[in-house]
Amino acid sequence: MARRKQDDDLLMEDELTAAFLGDDEDTGVDTSVDDTSDEDWLNEEEVTGQLAVDVYESPEYLYVQAPIAGINKAELDVSITDNTVSIQGSRSSGVDESSSNYFLQECYWGEFSRSLTLPVSVKEEGIEAVLKDGVLTIKFEKVNQETVRKIEIK
Repeated sequence: MARRKQDDDLLMEDELTAAFLGDDEDTGVDTSVDDTSDEDWLNEEEVTGQLAVDVYESPEYLYVQAPIAGINKAELDVSITDNTVSIQGSRSSGVDESSSNYFLQECYWGEFSRSLTLPVSVKEEGIEAVLKDGVLTIKFEKVNQETVRKIEIK
């Protein structure tokens, strides 16, 4: 087997071959294979999906945006408690499951939720939530840090 130089972090050709062929004694590479049946994923319990979000700010506002195409606003629940915003809903595929034979299914269908602590203090009054073109945008007015008063410790 070819030897590495002390400062060479790359695997040499023989080490790569050993890694792929399962000769892991010299390389320390784990070449074990997960022998889980292809059908095991079908039997897993249904898990609530996570919702991807973007959080950004302007000088006066904080925004949370989430792509939720195909969802009616009546199927959404948005709430805020102690500077934590929660978004919950359900996405239906609209396809009769008994008559469908999927070749590939990458889209998430079912219930989803996302809770996140906001990075800045916001006012819990006057929050605007708009669903437009498949994007939910929630607009929060930020608490003016100048109005925060310092408490004297006695």
